Amino acid sequence: MAEILVNPQVAPLDQPVDIVVVGLKPGQPITVQLSTGDRASRGVFTADDRGVVDLTRHAPVEGSYHGVDPMGLFWSLERTGGKPAPMCLSVEGVGDRVLERLTVPEGVVRVEVRENGLVGTLFAPEDDGAELPGVIVLGGSEGGLHESDAALLAAHGFVTFALGYFGMKGLPKHLEDVPLEYFGTAIDFLAERAGEIGVIGGSRGGELALLVGATFSEVRAVVSVVGSGVVTQAIGPGANLLQKLSHEAASWTFKGEPLPYLPYYVSDELRAKIVNDEPVPLKLAFDLSDGIPEDTEIRVENIVGGVLLISSGHDDGWPSAELSEVALRRLKDHEHPFPFEHVVYPEAGHLIAGPPHRPATEVTYPGPGVTFSGGGVPHATAHARANAWKRTVEFLQEQLGT
Repeated sequence: MAEILVNPQVAPLDQPVDIVVVGLKPGQPITVQLSTGDRASRGVFTADDRGVVDLTRHAPVEGSYHGVDPMGLFWSLERTGGKPAPMCLSVEGVGDRVLERLTVPEGVVRVEVRENGLVGTLFAPEDDGAELPGVIVLGGSEGGLHESDAALLAAHGFVTFALGYFGMKGLPKHLEDVPLEYFGTAIDFLAERAGEIGVIGGSRGGELALLVGATFSEVRAVVSVVGSGVVTQAIGPGANLLQKLSHEAASWTFKGEPLPYLPYYVSDELRAKIVNDEPVPLKLAFDLSDGIPEDTEIRVENIVGGVLLISSGHDDGWPSAELSEVALRRLKDHEHPFPFEHVVYPEAGHLIAGPPHRPATEVTYPGPGVTFSGGGVPHATAHARANAWKRTVEFLQEQLGT
């Protein structure tokens, strides 16, 4: 009798799942489907000569993804227009299994933080008496908190602090004139609860992570995912994207002074895409052709620890590979005494930050009055996200000790 074997059936979101169907007839075709109600994916497989379909070894003959990919059904989930429901794996004529993907892993404790002006959420494995390293987790230009990133990271042996810095009650409304001293306060807060401190951020949060590491010597490791080694212009008020891009102001201040920044550039091509309601590659707002003003480069050589730069080769969000190369050059020129590396995924798009195995089929995302293009192709973005997360966890464990 045929049977679906899923291991594990309940697991953190960043943990892979093995899916095997046994007891089939050799050569028997089956359709394996995954559904979350509002999303679905499928693959048609042929049983091997032992009557087995093993998604860790077998490629679908047709379906939502191609090639051998154990997590292909997960990242290739596409919108159905239906309502969200529990995740269900089904094989027609065989049965189904309900899967649970945890954004807060079992054994991880969540505590909201609203003190000393800080707005964030602390995550840690249940106390076993050991002192664990700490990691501050920063979001990007969307504002708010990246709680799932922090919760999943905590399960790998860290005390993590998902830290908001704008776009929430008690914080600046816009990414404008945000004082770096705020992050110094966050470092002090986390240092009372953890050992060595690291910082990770994606997109504008990647720029910020490098800036925080370069400013505060307590930071021992920095991970910048699709980030920037250059300080860039504020994202201020405005009813639409053109108004926001036209708002000339600094993103960050230190000791009351605005930090110099690379200004946006509104090209004819960018303006036309906005006016024509086409997907907007925001990378067009960054003109690097005349070079980058030296005073806008982040002094990453001041970071007292390792630096991991992760970029995408087809990043439409902004030119993360070129902007991160600025940081790499400075680290090389100053013979940085700690480990550093720049990893570039050639075919991936902007949306590679954060935990893996989430849907990667959408290459656009909403912006202020526009739709942004993220770039890349879904399978490359999905695989880059998984590899970047693995590299991040291992790098932080190595640099901070777990």
